[in-house]
Amino acid sequence: MMSAHSTAWWMGVFSLCLLMTISMPQMQHIAVIGSGTMGNGIAHTFAQFGFKVALIDIKPGALESALVTISSNLDRQMAKGIVSEDDKVAILDRITPYTRLDEGVRQAELVVEAATESESVKLKLFSDLDGLCSKDTILASNTSSISITKIAAATHRPDKVIGMHFMNPVPVMKLVEVIKGYRTSEHTTSTVIALSERLDKVPVEVNDYPGFVANRILMPMINEAIYAYYEGVADAEAIDTVMKLGMAHPMGPLQLADFIGLDVCLSILRVLHEGFGQPKYAPCPLLVNMVAAGQLGRKSGQGFYKY
Repeated sequence: MMSAHSTAWWMGVFSLCLLMTISMPQMQHIAVIGSGTMGNGIAHTFAQFGFKVALIDIKPGALESALVTISSNLDRQMAKGIVSEDDKVAILDRITPYTRLDEGVRQAELVVEAATESESVKLKLFSDLDGLCSKDTILASNTSSISITKIAAATHRPDKVIGMHFMNPVPVMKLVEVIKGYRTSEHTTSTVIALSERLDKVPVEVNDYPGFVANRILMPMINEAIYAYYEGVADAEAIDTVMKLGMAHPMGPLQLADFIGLDVCLSILRVLHEGFGQPKYAPCPLLVNMVAAGQLGRKSGQGFYKY
């Protein structure tokens, strides 16, 4: 049986924890950098769950296209009964487009970078963000392969830099890979995990190694499928059908590569090859040639399939 002194002590601790929980403000202002497929999906998802979102892109036309895409995707959600017409209006109202980085991140408590998958672009962005954002702002990258530790080293706040790797399409897919850099703090990690759960996502914590988990496993499979096509084992439709019907994959690897973008697949494979130095990650010559020829998959109208 607990003594009166022990009971009083535990009640005091409980009261303090409760007070901290009640007084701790919940994050509300999010900035998303990049309005492409991933960026507009991330902005849509945060706005759907009540966050105020600054969507930032240097191209006004890209922002206009992103808002049209978000509106169209909300219409699909309305048709499925996920959101109402009033919800749609409120969600769109919570997204504000910006073409200037400094204006877009001014109130941000979290910045999610979803720019092009280029190391030099990301390092420059994070260096700029470090100077523009509040010292308490968490800086996250949606990178699918680039080292979070290296990105964090471009800032003076490596403890507040983390990976939030959403899956495409963001409003639908449940997974968020939460990638800890070498110096990412436990507080930052737990905050981002809790935030992901507020989005009705399933966050999975992983460590910072090339490709993380998702792409370290996925990209060699896609690369091997490209090799099978390149070597004439079967045509694209046959390869995809084998994987869909035989392995219960919802989408074949060549169709998925087209959906992701062949340039993105090539970039990730090069990161894996350089990071591990193993020949099994070397991109298939056919993939290299297709990207050089501008056949990037769905976004260019031609990849392993025509669109």
